[in-house]
Amino acid sequence: MVQVGRVTVQAEMLRNLPHMPGFSLPVWKDDNQKQQNWGVFNGTRIETSTLAQQRSKFVQAERPKETWKAGSFPDSHTREIQKNVSLEQKQYMQVPAWDALDRHVLSFNGYFKEAVVETNVENYRVRKVIVYYFLEDDTCQVTEPKEDNSGIPQGTLIRRHKIPVANGGHLKAQDLRIGMDLNVYGKTFRITSCDPFTRQYFLNLGVEQPEPLKEEVDPTTAARAGLRQLKMQAKQPRTAEKMYREAMLGGGHVNQDMQQFLENDRKVLRFYAILDDVQTSQFERRPFIILFFLADDTMEIREVYPPNCGRDSFPIFFRRGKLARGSVEVRNPQANLQKKEEFVHGHEIYVGQMVTLSGNQFFVYDADEYTRRYFTELMGVTLEPKCDVQLPERAVPRAVTPPYNGYGSNEDSMSSVINLIPKVPKKDLVKLFNNEGKILRFTARLSNSKPEDQKRLFIFNFHLFDDTLSIHEPPQRNLGIITGRFLEKGVHVNQQTGDPIKAEDLLPGKMVSVFNHVFEMIDMDEYSRKTMENPDREHKTFDLDVVMEKMRESMRQQFPLVRDIFRRFDSNHDGVLTLAEFKQALAKYGFNLSTEEVMIVMKHFDRRRDGQVGYNEFCDALLDEDYTVQMMKTKPHLQKNIDVHYAQRATAKSVDRQETAEIRRAVRELGDMVYQRHGILHKLFKEFEDMTHEHVVSNEDIKKALGCVGITFKLEDIDRVILYIYPNGDLKRVGYVDFFKSLMATFHDLSAVR
Repeated sequence: MVQVGRVTVQAEMLRNLPHMPGFSLPVWKDDNQKQQNWGVFNGTRIETSTLAQQRSKFVQAERPKETWKAGSFPDSHTREIQKNVSLEQKQYMQVPAWDALDRHVLSFNGYFKEAVVETNVENYRVRKVIVYYFLEDDTCQVTEPKEDNSGIPQGTLIRRHKIPVANGGHLKAQDLRIGMDLNVYGKTFRITSCDPFTRQYFLNLGVEQPEPLKEEVDPTTAARAGLRQLKMQAKQPRTAEKMYREAMLGGGHVNQDMQQFLENDRKVLRFYAILDDVQTSQFERRPFIILFFLADDTMEIREVYPPNCGRDSFPIFFRRGKLARGSVEVRNPQANLQKKEEFVHGHEIYVGQMVTLSGNQFFVYDADEYTRRYFTELMGVTLEPKCDVQLPERAVPRAVTPPYNGYGSNEDSMSSVINLIPKVPKKDLVKLFNNEGKILRFTARLSNSKPEDQKRLFIFNFHLFDDTLSIHEPPQRNLGIITGRFLEKGVHVNQQTGDPIKAEDLLPGKMVSVFNHVFEMIDMDEYSRKTMENPDREHKTFDLDVVMEKMRESMRQQFPLVRDIFRRFDSNHDGVLTLAEFKQALAKYGFNLSTEEVMIVMKHFDRRRDGQVGYNEFCDALLDEDYTVQMMKTKPHLQKNIDVHYAQRATAKSVDRQETAEIRRAVRELGDMVYQRHGILHKLFKEFEDMTHEHVVSNEDIKKALGCVGITFKLEDIDRVILYIYPNGDLKRVGYVDFFKSLMATFHDLSAVR
């Protein structure tokens, strides 16, 4: 009997069945699962099969700091969530080697001897090699550095792979040591030294590599090095006396111009000058750069176009060549100037000089740092400091504001002046929110009135939330005049000044004229007096304990989760609440508290007293505990005393966070302009090369170069970007190549605030 799936049949019956379709019995499986070969380990997707686990390599690496639990940069220690884990689990983690040891390569220097049998000049030759060991997958590669004109095929000797050893395994990093003989595929390499990274790697493992060995040199290479040294020995220096003796003997320096070129190649004197252009209808002061090339005594004059100057972009004012003295003269092409004295030399130009070049009068007001150093060291002349040649800005008269046209309000009239198509005036919602319900009341009487109007009394009601004014006359017995509303609420013009009436116009002692009625202001109430003395002070008195309870209850009713409440108040999404954000949060619930009162409430939330409220502190002050050992446990009472030191810390933190936001904005804006505009770096580097021959520039040079390529950026924002990339850098000496490379590399590090 044979069991086939769920059916038991005789074996003889199965053997007698023909092998044709329809005569085969189905095979039933008890388990139809498919093996899973993928999994996630420490947040990394890896293969979980037995063969993959044998191939995979895990190393112990330090666990990175979880920045999502902290505030945004640069200070990220405000929100730390404690976990009940051991110190070993908190500091280290198991990660794949291809992730942790990526681009970690050990480098050893060595050599091998190659026999030379086809010549009687040398018996062997020493060839240098570099052994690379890749830690991520334990592979090894042997290369030979290429040497010019060697005549030997050089480069990769052994391709990257796992090198087998005699015991059946493959080469390990611990097997490599200085002084050993590495035998690979029948060739022996002597390892002589290693790089600093390799030495430090073995020190971290507790193994110290020996000192570097002296490299062996074959006789042929030593002989060639000696011949090369003899060729490199310089002849006697050419002095003025030697040139004089040669001239006296009838000879001379046949390569004098070539020697000048070799000694002064790429050495240029740069002067900054201006030209007062009086030929145009409007006077203009045009900036120029005068370049004198020491290699061949030629000059070039370039014009620096300010942004939006309206001129065509042709910066070459005088093309590089030898510039004749004096005015421009038209000569015969065959009448060439041969004497050097007839050309302008750069040694004749100095700061503060009015020089005539190509028929134009230039005033030299400055020189670059190399030119000043050249004149000081080689000529013994100290150039004058920079002259201020900037013209004072023209005072453009402001157009006279036309008077009120009588249609609509004063804002409607001004919108027709500002815009060609009048727009609806926008309301100041902040002013409306802060001053809602605030009314200032003043008493007044008619000035130069008739005898029957002398006893009349008027009350001016000024509404702060929209700057409107209404006047009413309180009733008086036996007055004989109908009292009540005198002037409807609206924006009215003071005929004494011609401007809309303000709160300052209603102070006692002033005169106000409305609709040809002149009023003399007499007095104001106590509320109006306090408001005029301190406009930012809220005269309502709040019980801060009641404010705290109402605030907790309002927050719970508005949002079910404390996380949503915190995100709503954290406007800049930096993970903490500063003084300004906390005051705005209280104002959203209708508590217009003073700065001192907001400081007291904020101090109650801030348990660590660091001047800002983190997420954990916000939750502790807002939520109740789920269970307590002590029954009837209540929140700590609000301390209403004012702490001066805490106020200083809170103010400093608020300023620090604001500056951090400005740094983020400046870095992202400049990074967007440089990263997204194609070819902008090539133009910028070209501008820097025209400014200086050194590889460092100042912050003002960066601002000027950005302006030349059409990018307007403030100087303080450029300083923020420089100090962000180089925290301890010098603003006057910035390596512009590394600066813009680092800026493009850090462009994706600062994500936008969502």
